[in-house]
Amino acid sequence: MTRSAPTAPSSPTPPPPEAVGPLMRSLSVLRELAVGGGRQSVGDLVRLTGLARSTVDRVLSTLARLGYVRIEGRDAVLAPRLLELGNAYLAASELPDRLGPLADRLADELDESVSLAVPDGDGVRFVHQATRRRAMSLAFRIGDLLPAERGAPGALFADRWDAADWQRWRLRRAADPTDAGFPAVPPRPAADRPLAHRTPDTSTRGTSTRDTAAHDASAADTSAADFEARVAAARTAGWSLDDQLIEPGLVAVAVPVRDASGRTVCALSVVSHTSRLSAAELPDAVLPRLRETVSAMEYALSAPQDGPPAATTASDAAPGPAHPAHAGWMRASKQELGPEFVESLARGLITLTAFGAGRAELPLTAVAEATGLARATARRALITLEHLGYIATDGKLFRLTPKVLELGFAHLSGLTLPAIAQPHLATLVERVHDSASMAILSGDDIQYVARVPTVRIMSVNITLGTRFPAYPTSMGRVLLAGLPPAELSARLALTDLRPLTRHTVTDPDRLIALVEGVRADGYALVDEELEEGLRSLAVPVHDRTGRVVSAVNVSTHAGRCSPDEARETLLPALRATAAAIEADLYVAGRYARIPAL
Repeated sequence: MTRSAPTAPSSPTPPPPEAVGPLMRSLSVLRELAVGGGRQSVGDLVRLTGLARSTVDRVLSTLARLGYVRIEGRDAVLAPRLLELGNAYLAASELPDRLGPLADRLADELDESVSLAVPDGDGVRFVHQATRRRAMSLAFRIGDLLPAERGAPGALFADRWDAADWQRWRLRRAADPTDAGFPAVPPRPAADRPLAHRTPDTSTRGTSTRDTAAHDASAADTSAADFEARVAAARTAGWSLDDQLIEPGLVAVAVPVRDASGRTVCALSVVSHTSRLSAAELPDAVLPRLRETVSAMEYALSAPQDGPPAATTASDAAPGPAHPAHAGWMRASKQELGPEFVESLARGLITLTAFGAGRAELPLTAVAEATGLARATARRALITLEHLGYIATDGKLFRLTPKVLELGFAHLSGLTLPAIAQPHLATLVERVHDSASMAILSGDDIQYVARVPTVRIMSVNITLGTRFPAYPTSMGRVLLAGLPPAELSARLALTDLRPLTRHTVTDPDRLIALVEGVRADGYALVDEELEEGLRSLAVPVHDRTGRVVSAVNVSTHAGRCSPDEARETLLPALRATAAAIEADLYVAGRYARIPAL
C-alpha cells in the first residue's frame, strides 16, 4: 500500500489567484511517484492523484522529456537526473559542502553513524549521512523525513516553534497517530494496543527487555506534554537525547549548529545501538567530540568559502543530452511533443534549478534571467512553488526549502552503480543486439555487477558476481588503464599471467604496452584471449571526478564480424552508453555516495 505524504486534517490553504493549476496538478503526480518508492504504474498514479489518464500521460511525457522519469512498459520510474532538484537545495544551503567533511571525520573517529538534519515544517529532514556498515546500523537516506517528536534533532528545532507551529503539530499527530505519513520510520504502535500484546520486533536482539519496554512506552506516548518536556530538557542541557524513539535499540544524541546570528540551522547527531552503548552511556561517550565538531562547524559556516562555489544548478548541467536550461529548449520541446508537453511543469522544475551554490537567495529578476523565462512567467512559477512549500520568500528574495528533497531524492540517493547502469545497458542491447555488461575491478579480477543478455542461439552466458582475471579481458584492461602507471606495473608484476587460450597475452611488457594503448584510445578490444571464439569491446565509465569506476562492454562471437567491423558498429554505441551512465553519475554523485554493489 502506498503511503501518502504527511498532511494536516484541516483543509489546505487555497492557492493564490496567480498560482498555476497545471503545475500543481503535475507536481502531485511526481510526489506520488516519489512516495511510492520511485516506481508506480500509470494506472495507480491516475487512481492516487484523481487526475484524468490523459493528464497523467502528459505529465509523464514531460518528465521523461526532462530526463526525470523513464517509462518502462506500464510503469513510470524515477530517473537519477531528478536528483538535480535536490542538489540545487543542498548546494544553496551549503550545509553538506561546508559541514559534511567534518561530520564524516567525526563518524570515523567515533566509529558511529553521524547525521546532519534540518527542520522541515513539523518534521526533520536529513541532508547528510555518514553511516557505519553493520548488521544493525542507521538506514536513513539523504532527504528522508522524520516526525519531529521521533528523534533527537526535533526537540532542538521545536524550541523555535510558536503557538501556530505547535497547533499544526497537534493536528498532524491527531490525524496520523501511527506516523503512516512518514515512510522512513517504522509505524508507531497504536495507543490503544496493549504493550504486552505487541508482536516482538526481531531488531531488538542485543537489546535488554528494559530498553525495549522503554521504547514501547515512549513510542506509545503521543501527548504534547511529553514532547514539550523533551524540548525544555534539550533547551536546558544544550543537547537532545533519542532513547529508542524511532525503533528499539536505536539511540542518538544531537547538538544544534548555529550560524553567526545564533540561529539554529541544522543539528548534528551521533547515532548508536544499545548493543554498543545504552542511552545513559551515549552522551558521556560522544558529547565532548560532538561539541568540538559543532564548534568547528559553526566556524566553517562563518568563514568565507575558499574558491568559487561548486555549481550544481542548470549552469552546471550534467554531460550528455541537452539540459533544459532555458526557455528556448522548452519551446522546441513544445513544438516537437505538442500537447504531450506540459510547459508549466517544465517551467516550474527549471525554476528550482535556478538556485544553487552562491545563489541561495535570488530576486525575481535573477530567477527570470537564469531560466530564460519572462518575468511574469517566472513570478507565477515562484508563487505556485511557494504555495506548495518548495520555496520561501521574504517578499523580495526567494529561496528553496528542504521540502524540495521530497521530490524523489531519498529514493534516488540510495541507488547503486549497477542500478544506474542497468537501463542504459538495456538500451544498448536493443541497439546492437548483443549482450552488454558492467564490471568493476576487484583485486586482480573483474567482477560483473550488471548485465543484460541478448537472445541468440549462440550467446555469452555470464551471471552477476562472476569474476575473471583482469589481464585477458576487455573490461579488465579498461579498468587497469584507469590506474596510475606505477600501480599498474606493480599489479601486473604480482599477477599470475597464465595463458587461457592460445591467443592470451602473458608477456608483462606487452601487456603494459597494450594497456597504455587502451588508456590513449579510450577503449579495449580483446579477441579470443579469455575464451576461444569470444570477442569483447569495452569502454570506461568515469565518476564526476574523472576517476574510472567501472567498464561496460559488448561481447559477441568472433565469427560474426571482423575486429574492424566490431569497432565500427559497436564502439559508437558503447561510448554513447558510457556517456549516458556518466551523466547520471555526475548528478547522483554530487551529494550521495554511489556504491559499486
